[in-house]
Amino acid sequence: MTDPVAAPPLYSPARVRELLSTHGLRPTKSLGQNFLIDGNILRAIAEAGGAAPGVDVLEVGPGLGVLTREMALRGARVTALEKDERLRPVLAETLAGTDVQVVWGDALDFDYASLPAGTRVIANLPYYITGLLLSRFMAAPGILSATVLVQKEVGQRLAARPGQDAYGFLSALAALYGSVTHVRDVPKGAFFPAPDVTSSVVRLDFDRARPQPQTELIAFIDAALHHRRKTLRNNLRLVGHAPEAIDAALGRVGLRPDIRAEDIPLPELVSMAHHLDVIR
Repeated sequence: MTDPVAAPPLYSPARVRELLSTHGLRPTKSLGQNFLIDGNILRAIAEAGGAAPGVDVLEVGPGLGVLTREMALRGARVTALEKDERLRPVLAETLAGTDVQVVWGDALDFDYASLPAGTRVIANLPYYITGLLLSRFMAAPGILSATVLVQKEVGQRLAARPGQDAYGFLSALAALYGSVTHVRDVPKGAFFPAPDVTSSVVRLDFDRARPQPQTELIAFIDAALHHRRKTLRNNLRLVGHAPEAIDAALGRVGLRPDIRAEDIPLPELVSMAHHLDVIR
């Protein structure tokens, strides 16, 4: 069996091209396959994500196994979800000598609620399903944090505060579950093939001491911020709340009738949901 420590670095551009050529593969754009070829960045991701001896790590989309092997060599117990069956022989080669568990199938079909408490997600997420995956991570009680490579624009939205240009539903949802830290930006040249956009590494820490948000509250926040430059009053009218009830709730919370949705802090949105009897 190949000694993974002695193997040449997987993140070398020449090694990536060799692996793809040997196995007759081409990156699939529809699956968001952009492989990391920068060793400094993959080490920074593993470090920021908390990959360490005995830590349960979930990776979505291991690709050629570059980040996967880095985390396994740090002693983490890695489970990797991969949809592309063509990568079976590649991962068999690149993960030889490690105890990584690869689960084959669609990440959107995986039961995230089954993960053990304290699990940390560390992944270069497929861009086309980033939002869906992040919402699954947030709702899974066993996941403690998610350190992910995302489009820079998505990273800005996750970390935005009320009143900032990027603030919206994703920002509020992240704040509802915990906190977001921007780790670093990642240039296009760190990937093969290079994506069309700059990426960012962000870390989401989930406060599992908080009660799970009710689905009704999440739907309310989504509706309230759906047209974030409109007034909160108009957004809530669009989803069926009576104008008189909205005005009364705004008064109780201490918000102006003409306040725009994008300017409202999360605690005030939650108070509005209470006063409108969306949650109790």
